Amino acid sequence: MTVTGLLVVRPGALTTVQDRGRPGYAHLGVPRSGALDTAAHALANRLVGNPPGAAALETTLDGVSLRARATTVVAVTGAPCPVRISGRPVAWGAPVRLPAGAELEVGRAESGLRGYVAVRGGLAVPPVLGSRSTDLLSGLGPPVLSAGMTLPVGPAGPDPVPGADAYGLPGAPSELLLPLRLGPRADWFTGASLAALWRPSLRVSPRSNRIGLRTEGGPALVRARAGELPSEGMVLGAVQVPPDGLPVVFLADHPVTGGYPVVGVVPPGPALDAAAQARPGTPVRFVRAR
Repeated sequence: MTVTGLLVVRPGALTTVQDRGRPGYAHLGVPRSGALDTAAHALANRLVGNPPGAAALETTLDGVSLRARATTVVAVTGAPCPVRISGRPVAWGAPVRLPAGAELEVGRAESGLRGYVAVRGGLAVPPVLGSRSTDLLSGLGPPVLSAGMTLPVGPAGPDPVPGADAYGLPGAPSELLLPLRLGPRADWFTGASLAALWRPSLRVSPRSNRIGLRTEGGPALVRARAGELPSEGMVLGAVQVPPDGLPVVFLADHPVTGGYPVVGVVPPGPALDAAAQARPGTPVRFVRAR
């Protein structure tokens, strides 16, 4: 019997399995989860002939090392980084053949933060509520990668590997521009605070993670009213303001409810993909959503 799958040699700082997530279960207390940089994730899958929602790996800053149990095709996208197979440099952002027994080394990100590693056939870990994504908040899905794990790989689909014809994706942002639709709780803050929200004074905090992009450095938003809200529903891109007054942008593993006021929402799309690649210290500026 042919042995398939990928053996984890070096798991990296934080590497998880991600697909498009499990939307539609917020009423059960289950976040959406899924890849943070959705465009880079879809591109990695397209390069190896997978459907765009196939499960792939999401790496954080320092990559991952994997050994192939059987010959396959892989592609690395997201944060640009060196890619090697058994010590030999190969292309980033293109499909490459990974022979049986060879080791794929995805190196440290040269810019940006999160990389995506797709394998032809997709990662065939057991789905939970229709998704193979690791959810760091709820604990659903496969565990975070650790050395010695074997990742099962599914059978290749009918779509061909397209070759090195990847369309360009934006690089890591030098300034993170976040379009913001005010509400539903903008009236909880003073007019002066809301006016200051549009000024470029914030930056990405090192405390950011898959749950939320935290900010630091700017003036705190000042409340116009006292008291606390009862918990209410939260959505992807909600900008919640905790007691320190510094906005938090909720990302894929965000909680489904929260009691701090939401000053506005960043619509899903390229801005949230860029947030996935924004390193600590990157300037953050909110702009009015069109």
